[in-house]
Amino acid sequence: MATVTLTSENFDTVVRGDKPVVIDFWAPWCGPCRGFAPVFEAASEKHADVVFAKLNTEDEPDIAGQFGIRAIPTLMAFREQVMLYNEAGAMPAGQLDALVEQVKALDMTQVHADIAAQEAATPAA
Repeated sequence: MATVTLTSENFDTVVRGDKPVVIDFWAPWCGPCRGFAPVFEAASEKHADVVFAKLNTEDEPDIAGQFGIRAIPTLMAFREQVMLYNEAGAMPAGQLDALVEQVKALDMTQVHADIAAQEAATPAA
């Protein structure tokens, strides 16, 4: 599967979809971003059951700001609208594959239960 270009028009639809989503926040002037692009594209071909999306921080500064992007490339992984991974820096292919497999293997029922428990334990402001 080819990567999806994220924009303000499709961001919510993509992240709220049925498949896990891995997002590469990047910019055209970023050398490490350009170096990581073939690794990201290869992973998208290998994991057809995951959406691989790219968000150009120059074209979509509001979304980048919403997520506090301070360095690029930054990778994020979502599943069932829950952010499971958020870290700046490119990674080698094997590490990206391992991340994707971990995201797919998570027990999301437990993740949602843990989130609910944390929210219940946090006093209202």
